[in-house]
Amino acid sequence: MRFSKFQGTGNDFVIVDGRGVRRNWSRMALRVCDRHFGVGADGLIVVLPSRRADLRMRIYNPDGSEAETCGNGLRCFARYAIERGLVTGPRLTIETLAGVNHVEARVRRGNIESVTVGMGTPRFEPASIPVKIERSSTSVPVLDYPLDVCGHRLLVTFVSMGNPHAVAFISESVAEFPLIDVGPSIEMHPMFPNRVNFEIARVLDSQTVEMRVWERGIGETLACGSGACAVAVAARLHGLTRDCVDIRLPGGKLSLYWPGRGEVRLTGPAVEVFTGEFEG
Repeated sequence: MRFSKFQGTGNDFVIVDGRGVRRNWSRMALRVCDRHFGVGADGLIVVLPSRRADLRMRIYNPDGSEAETCGNGLRCFARYAIERGLVTGPRLTIETLAGVNHVEARVRRGNIESVTVGMGTPRFEPASIPVKIERSSTSVPVLDYPLDVCGHRLLVTFVSMGNPHAVAFISESVAEFPLIDVGPSIEMHPMFPNRVNFEIARVLDSQTVEMRVWERGIGETLACGSGACAVAVAARLHGLTRDCVDIRLPGGKLSLYWPGRGEVRLTGPAVEVFTGEFEG
């Protein structure tokens, strides 16, 4: 199986062209994403044909589960498709389980410098995230919902970017937060029937936020595009940031635009690391 390894702000993926190929991709993800016995990645991305868009993306976590969408993965997918001539021009549409995304690459002197993804409109209704909350005790959006986990009381904001997110803002550096202890407990908390991606964030100023993320089915990663969208949306809902905000993650910076309604736009890098063959 021929593959390409890509990364977007340190969020790394194995990408394969699955058009005309029949495989158990979930089982393949378990093998290929293993960092000791496989290629090593935060996810396996499969390129497939689509009847609704230029191409379809399926993405599998290292535990074999399938994710609805992935912001960093979409950017890497777009660069892969553009540079291999699967689409013409710097614009394309990509179908995911969460819907169809419009993507545009910024090309300078023949090189793709960055990729912008329309990540869709955030959803806040608890049932659409999903999160189990007594409807009579909440409003939409749900801001600062108290959640006690591992001896920490967190005030959590719930956002769906096509996949579920729980965002908590803190006043201290996110580097000091015990994410490796708290993250698994929130991911698997019974109030999230489909599990959840958990973001811990601190607002540095009205245009800058730092964050770390515990991703569902993966663990802590260097970046999460949909998670950065959720953090930008949550910060804007709290009146902490402006329409444009830079999100600083351990793997680098992502730029977000959300004016308080409509679609979230995510801009960041997409870099090819290497290509190879995997026996499987």
